[in-house]
Amino acid sequence: MANNEAKTNVQFEQVIAECRSLFEKKLHDYGASWRILRPASLTDQLFIKAKRIRSLEIKKESLVGEGIRPEFIALINYGIVGLIQLAQGFSDTVDITPAEAMTLYDHYAQEALALMKRKNHDYDEAWRGMRVSSYTDFILTKIERIKEIENLDGGTLVSEGIDANYMDIINYAVFGAIKLGVEDKEC
Repeated sequence: MANNEAKTNVQFEQVIAECRSLFEKKLHDYGASWRILRPASLTDQLFIKAKRIRSLEIKKESLVGEGIRPEFIALINYGIVGLIQLAQGFSDTVDITPAEAMTLYDHYAQEALALMKRKNHDYDEAWRGMRVSSYTDFILTKIERIKEIENLDGGTLVSEGIDANYMDIINYAVFGAIKLGVEDKEC
């Protein structure tokens, strides 16, 4: 494994650990209240977060006082929630315990890591040469694709499914969080 790939794996795991910690704390405070989110509502939540990132990138000012990196963290966690909701379906009530939610979280976080490793190998660390604003645009594109797939009731002809788009959102958001955190001085 190339040195940069090893570095990426460590940084990815650090960001996921940060996201996991926040997710676990929110589970304590709110339970798995996100279980009631229907697919379109979850897509809209992802859209809100990504649009805020783009707005901050363009305006260069936050009137709320929170920056871009926390929104990438939110996109990662909502992307994992999206994968859980796809597999479990939505519920009218909170129907899983925090421990069950964390088990599911860990499963999909590991799937995202495995996908990133395969793609990063094939793309040869291309993400390191990209601008953070490109991650934002790609995430917004993935969200638009999800909306279209939802509008088609999943009936695509040749495209990847919603799950693949969630995975890409998670991975691009991790790259953004890495660049705005660990590597912010290198960007």
